[in-house]
Amino acid sequence: MAETERARFPTLHQTVNDHPLVYLDSAATSQKPDVVLDALTSYYSTINSNVHRGAHSLSAAATEAFEAARDAVADLIRAPSRAEVIWTRNASEAINLVAWSWGTANLGPGDEIVVSVMEHHSNLVPWQLLAERTGAVVRAVPLTAGQEYDVGALQTLLDGGKVKLVACSHVSNVLACVNPVADITAAAHAAGALVLVDACQSVPHMPVDVTALGADWLVASAHKMCGPTGVGFLWGRTELLNAMPPFLGGGEMIQDVFLDHSTYTGLPHKFEAGTPAIAEVVALGAAVDYLNGLGMPTVAAWEAELGAYLYDRLTAFAQVTVYGPPTHRAALCAFNIEGVHPSDLATFLDLEGIAVRAGHHCAQPLHRELGVDGSARASLYLYNTRAEVDAFVDALVAATELLGVTLTPRVPAASA
Repeated sequence: MAETERARFPTLHQTVNDHPLVYLDSAATSQKPDVVLDALTSYYSTINSNVHRGAHSLSAAATEAFEAARDAVADLIRAPSRAEVIWTRNASEAINLVAWSWGTANLGPGDEIVVSVMEHHSNLVPWQLLAERTGAVVRAVPLTAGQEYDVGALQTLLDGGKVKLVACSHVSNVLACVNPVADITAAAHAAGALVLVDACQSVPHMPVDVTALGADWLVASAHKMCGPTGVGFLWGRTELLNAMPPFLGGGEMIQDVFLDHSTYTGLPHKFEAGTPAIAEVVALGAAVDYLNGLGMPTVAAWEAELGAYLYDRLTAFAQVTVYGPPTHRAALCAFNIEGVHPSDLATFLDLEGIAVRAGHHCAQPLHRELGVDGSARASLYLYNTRAEVDAFVDALVAATELLGVTLTPRVPAASA
């Protein structure tokens, strides 16, 4: 699949430091296919206008394209209703929306919010701020010995009877583990708690069905799923969204405004104050159409094959530690090499045109749990190839040699 699709991603066809670009940083942001770039240009050059309420033809065309994108996202995640899809600037804003609107209205002193040690900061800091405002307490689910989500530990926290919310990632952006969200939501609901799912690392890469997951809210960002920056979405169950007060006030989210009070419109616009990121939403719709055209099962199958190949090649070296479980992984590897700082490694790889990320990947608590300050991360997407994985590993061997470390084969463990 990757070989046929690469031609549609202009950014991939360039040289960096006189080497062909090998882009292995899609967990941070994905590249954009031609149809998404065309959608941005087409919007601004043909139907640039504000959406909703306008009576003229350009406004009607812009509104149609804008709302078609909502339909596309609703279909992608199998939402029961298009009105459950709320546009936000990104997944972080979507989480903050729930924290401020639902959380402030429903949590109080002594209530508990459960996160996990593997959460991205965006699915941790908003809950800390909510706890400070309300007197609630944040608890964390640890890792299992196999560096996966500890469902047993979650159940122990739920048994305390104080948990009102569980916030969890669908896929860890460091450990690459695919968390058992359906099990998590079932346990939380049995204990009377609601669940928010951070799906930033799953929606772009695999089929996602919000009903099958049992989620109450789910968030994702466009820029990780072939779309533009500046837009993301919140999905939530209709009854929850209807009960939540508005997050931001202004135009578009109102029904009637008086000098001393206002009434608010219904879903989804109650949470979409002001002029939205219209062009970006339209382009996100094009990205979703592109992904649906490929078929998410097809994307997932290619990434499973390529991700396993990357994992096997890295773990073949004795000096390399790859974090997370060995199977049921997303197509990314966060790793460290004994005696090599990840930032130094990323710099040397860039000299060879290899783009990887180094640092804590917005997951400082997880890295502390792992006993390291940071890691390097190579993350794949539908446009990457086995040849690029090989080029990355060859450059890795050369870079570590320059940094004073020689990679040697891992000795297989002796059989019992």
